[in-house]
Amino acid sequence: MSSSTERRIEELRAHVRAHAENRPGIYRMFGPGEELIYVGKSIRIRTRLLSYFRAARGEKAAEIISHAHRIEWEYAPSEFAALLQEFRQIKRWRPVYNVEHKRDRQYCFIKLTNDAAPKLLVVSQPIADGALYYGPFRGRARVTEAMRELSDLLELRTCAGRTPISFADQPDLFGFTSTPLCIRAELHRCLAPCAAGCTQAAYAEQVDLARRFLEGDTERPLAILHDRMQRAAERLDFEYAGTLRDRARRLEAVRDELSALRGSILGSTFLYPVPGFDGDDRVYLLRRGLIVGEYPAPQSPEGWAELAEQAKQRLDHGLLDTLHVHPHEAPEILLIARWFRLHPDERERTIPLATLRN
Repeated sequence: MSSSTERRIEELRAHVRAHAENRPGIYRMFGPGEELIYVGKSIRIRTRLLSYFRAARGEKAAEIISHAHRIEWEYAPSEFAALLQEFRQIKRWRPVYNVEHKRDRQYCFIKLTNDAAPKLLVVSQPIADGALYYGPFRGRARVTEAMRELSDLLELRTCAGRTPISFADQPDLFGFTSTPLCIRAELHRCLAPCAAGCTQAAYAEQVDLARRFLEGDTERPLAILHDRMQRAAERLDFEYAGTLRDRARRLEAVRDELSALRGSILGSTFLYPVPGFDGDDRVYLLRRGLIVGEYPAPQSPEGWAELAEQAKQRLDHGLLDTLHVHPHEAPEILLIARWFRLHPDERERTIPLATLRN
């Protein structure tokens, strides 16, 4: 390490010692061209920053400080507030020494793809690809099994995305005949859009049922199955009616599973009071696990009543019992879910939506 680098690092250390306080907050490190190279957070800013100057050669902290030409920091009311500020600044600036927040493998999302013949998948993270995403859910194995059952019941394909699609109403210029590429069609678990087993409209109808089912309209697909079952019985096709009856029962089981999952997600709508440094207490309003409001903590019963009214008005605007989530919202939802999973005592201090509506 050159003498100029050592001198610069010593100047940075002296600046931190002279001015930084042991309070929650975030800090930013800038390179020689004033480019932001790192954003971090700590519940004790001074202690955290001084630790960079004690890092051994080869450690990431030592590498970062060797490239830093300026350090600045700002205080936050709490560790939770610092976590949010760090996350949002990393998301905005993408500093070279930061990495994306670690994915929490406890959670997953249901994806309804945006293909010619859409299908249901279970994925770790939504992306902006035009698909519809629902979640997040805990218990990937349970969700995967539920989606496999739903795909079978609605006869949606499960094959690879690159599989050629040939609907029955698409013109075949060469007169080729094709057979399904898997056994699911023979078992009546897929409409076989790969082999002209259905029209595009027929497949789109099943996709719409899947979307309705995931968005909370769970009774519509069941009503259709019961209607088909009745018509099959009327024409004395009892074998098919029995198949539809069994399918309806399995769909009811999937409905109950998704209802339980939906309840846990919609339960993530509440007020979250967070004590702050030196009395700077805050209250966060969360809707389906996403922060939609931040307020100074009220100091009187009248103040809490006013805050409750503001929260109700905010929640009443566009609050839907749907599991649909936009890709840009997912990272923050996962961040907050991980916070409460790692700090279970914090969840006990939240104020549920039902309390606010009384």
